[in-house]
Amino acid sequence: MNTLSFPKIIAPLKFYAVVPNADWVIRMINANANTVQLRCKDLSGKDLYNEISRCVNAVQGTKTQLFINDHWQAAIDAGAYGVHLGQEDLDTADLSAIRQAGFRLGISTHSDAELARALSLNPSYVACGAIFPTTTKQMPTAPQGLERLRHYVKMAGTTPTVAIGGIDLSNAQAVLDCGVSSLAVVRAVTNAKNPEQVVKDFQALWGE
Repeated sequence: MNTLSFPKIIAPLKFYAVVPNADWVIRMINANANTVQLRCKDLSGKDLYNEISRCVNAVQGTKTQLFINDHWQAAIDAGAYGVHLGQEDLDTADLSAIRQAGFRLGISTHSDAELARALSLNPSYVACGAIFPTTTKQMPTAPQGLERLRHYVKMAGTTPTVAIGGIDLSNAQAVLDCGVSSLAVVRAVTNAKNPEQVVKDFQALWGE
């Protein structure tokens, strides 16, 4: 029987930017993004630690919630706030160590079975996707669509839900209407001519 339970998020996740490096993280923090995730795939060792540390230092004293993708040990060493893990990471990550560090935990899910597995760990939030087709990463499943998303939100109950995958300002309201807690975006920010304005436009969906 699972006895793990991760801390609740401090504030609603709302607009959630997923970006590739510390420069982008800092840019999102300065734009007052509600939540930001460092998804850094090309660094390791000391370079990775330094990248995470830059993000951790930048977020101090702000309202932005920072999550580190995958690299839970480096995140603990750097004193981060939370980590985000994929399904494959759950097989190898030391969840007890993450919990003992007081970290918030987000988990990616792509099906009923994966969502059930994630919820059994009592995470801080679950991410559901990909909602729409995306070229950002190779997805293990077909796009979920809005009907499946509504099902996942109901299944998650009181656990906050983050919708991700192909979300932009043209479809964001329809996704939000499914009852999700948060909208996560990658290309809608990193490919934008004015990323800071994109943050504001998304936040306006919550009346901010």
